[in-house]
Amino acid sequence: MSRDRDDTKTPVRRDERSPERASSRTEIDAFVERARALGPRVDGKRGRLIFALDATMSRQPTWDLACALQAEMFQEAAAIGGLDVQLVYYRGVSECRASKWVSDPKRLSGLMEQIDCRGGHTQIGRVLEHVRKEAKAQKVDAFVFVGDAMEEAIDTLCAKAGELALLGVPAFMFQEENDPIAARAFKEIARLTGGAWCPFDAGAASQLRDLLRAAAAFAAGGHRALTDLSQRAGGGGAVKLLGQMR
Repeated sequence: MSRDRDDTKTPVRRDERSPERASSRTEIDAFVERARALGPRVDGKRGRLIFALDATMSRQPTWDLACALQAEMFQEAAAIGGLDVQLVYYRGVSECRASKWVSDPKRLSGLMEQIDCRGGHTQIGRVLEHVRKEAKAQKVDAFVFVGDAMEEAIDTLCAKAGELALLGVPAFMFQEENDPIAARAFKEIARLTGGAWCPFDAGAASQLRDLLRAAAAFAAGGHRALTDLSQRAGGGGAVKLLGQMR
């Protein structure tokens, strides 16, 4: 994957479709108890989250929404201990780029606003490989992917997801709309890495907002922060993630 050394390049977009079914209260309660036993982050470091987006043409309608909502990831994380984010996107025939790590939501917004969507096929495998390389160099607390399609060999993607699992990087796969092929792949990537898959409706800003806040809370403060968020008003996204993470 090529690294974009120019701060003016980066990606984003997307929305979410309500999940097929909510996890049972019993499962969530049991997970919360385990999460509490783990305790909060103790290394004193800022959370590191890779935020990857499909920037192919079908994502154009929700790109602006993602640009606006990403700032809320920082706001949620700021109350916990801070968050550094790297933006990754793919579009066109073979373009797949990553920004520098940033800690300022305004700077990230500026990067995202300069990206337009272009036709092309998915490049999720390249994204997963990039996440692996970053995690080997320095710990990555979470990986968020927002997309609506998957046009690659699922076994290859699962093998790469398994490598992320060994590095302790949970993948939060947020799927716009309900393509069954994408759903199968996204669910398996989330399962293999110990993350979560959540669908959302196109145009449902509140769904994507809640999911991004929950992912940011986890990256900045671990299971404890995600649990705390799930118990607050507007913590629906955290409840959805907790219902799947083990």
